[in-house]
Amino acid sequence: MRWEFKRFAVGMAVCLLATACGGGEEPERERVTAAEQCDDTLSPGAARALETALGTKEFSHASRGGLERVTAELAADYERAGRRTPTHSLCSPGRPRGGHELAIDFRLYGDDDLLGDGRYAGLHPYDMGVEGHSGPGKAYLFVECVSPRLEGSGSRHARIKGTLTYNWSKLPDTVPVREANLTVLHSVTLAVVRQLGCEGDAGLAEKPVFKALPE
Repeated sequence: MRWEFKRFAVGMAVCLLATACGGGEEPERERVTAAEQCDDTLSPGAARALETALGTKEFSHASRGGLERVTAELAADYERAGRRTPTHSLCSPGRPRGGHELAIDFRLYGDDDLLGDGRYAGLHPYDMGVEGHSGPGKAYLFVECVSPRLEGSGSRHARIKGTLTYNWSKLPDTVPVREANLTVLHSVTLAVVRQLGCEGDAGLAEKPVFKALPE
C-alpha cells in the first residue's frame, strides 16, 4: 500500500513539473484559412474574394495583433497632427510557401493624396467612402472619421487611407477583379474604423456597394 502511494506521489510530481515547464501548453493552431487572415477582419464575402484573387483556400499562417497595433498607431499619428504620417502594415496574406503576395496598409492622408476623378493607369474610381479606386494590382479606400477616441476629430476629421497592393499580379483588369480587391479592402477598413470608434462607420456600409464612377 505504501509502495502504491509512493508511486502515485512520484507520478504527480512528474506531471506537475512537466506542466510548470510548459509541457501542458498546447501549441498555437495554425491560422491558415482566408477568414483568419488580417486579424479575422474579413467578412465571408471578403474571405471568398481573397480566395478567388490568390487562387487558393489555404494561406500562410496569420499572426494576430495587426488591427489593434495599426489603430493605436493611427490614433497616435492623429494626436501628433503631423502632415505626413508613416504607413502602417496591418496584414500580408499569401499562399503557403508563396510568401506575402499582397499587403494591406493604413495611414493618415492629406488633400494631395486624393486621386480625384482623373484616370490613373490600372485604377478605376468607385463611389465608396470619400474616394474608392480599384484595379488588378492595387486598391485604395479613403475615409473620414469622427471619434471620441480622437480628440478634436469633430472639427478636424481623421482622414484615413487604406491601400491594398499586390507584390505582383497576373489578374486581368475586369470588373469582378476590381470588385474583389475592393471587397477585401472595404472589409478590413470597416474593421479599422470600428476599432477606432468612428461615428457611422466613417460612412462605410455594412457590405460594399459598388457604383463605378465615370472615367
